[in-house]
Amino acid sequence: MDKPASDVPGDRPAPTDSAASMIAAFGGVRGMIDMTVPGLVFVIAYTISRSTWTAAMTAGGVALVFAVVRIIRRETLQHALGGFLGVALAGWIAVKSGKAENFYAFGMLLSGGYALAYLISILVRWPIIGVVLGPMLGENFTWRRIPARYAAYRKATWVWFVMFVLRIVIQIPIYWTGNVTALGIAKVALGVPPFLVACYITWLIMSKAPAPVKVADEEDEDEGAEGERAAGVESGAAAVVEQRDERREDRVAD
Repeated sequence: MDKPASDVPGDRPAPTDSAASMIAAFGGVRGMIDMTVPGLVFVIAYTISRSTWTAAMTAGGVALVFAVVRIIRRETLQHALGGFLGVALAGWIAVKSGKAENFYAFGMLLSGGYALAYLISILVRWPIIGVVLGPMLGENFTWRRIPARYAAYRKATWVWFVMFVLRIVIQIPIYWTGNVTALGIAKVALGVPPFLVACYITWLIMSKAPAPVKVADEEDEDEGAEGERAAGVESGAAAVVEQRDERREDRVAD
């Protein structure tokens, strides 16, 4: 026989859409591809032309096409323009410095910024994964009142912190060698694959955590409790009136 479902939040399974929510929260696989392909195009164009300007313009053109396609499809403007602006800035840095490897410097700085933000969020007890996924899963920040769920979000945030740190640790030594081809390959390899691995590990962690307490459910419970209190007050008042009427009838009888 199947074990009956318990009313205790920790005994309910985590929602099956959490993995999809995580991927969507970070721009999805499409967003990662939009950020990865221009870098690959840059290294190919630079290898062929040996011109930083040509490589930057080619990569920027590809990023612009991706952005236009997203806008035409009426996708989130943040994802449409975010990738293009990032590539445009990286290309500008590379052209301005005259060093092709600097095209990837902005991405490394961005990874460092993300790693720092994730670390700070853990230290101040507001893990970013919970802040991002809470509203998407309908629980907002109720997870902060459930120790086991808070701990799961904290652990998941550590996973993403490690991913960003690994990107920096691997890319910086290659950057200092000035090997643009190797740097481009590393950029691609450290893009989508680690992102998907981090999503999967996060899903595993959250699948073992107590189920989210939906804000709507919590509001319904509060309304129910209020209704019960109101009913209790009304019944109590009715009882008082009834007792008072009985005493009055007793006095009249006497």
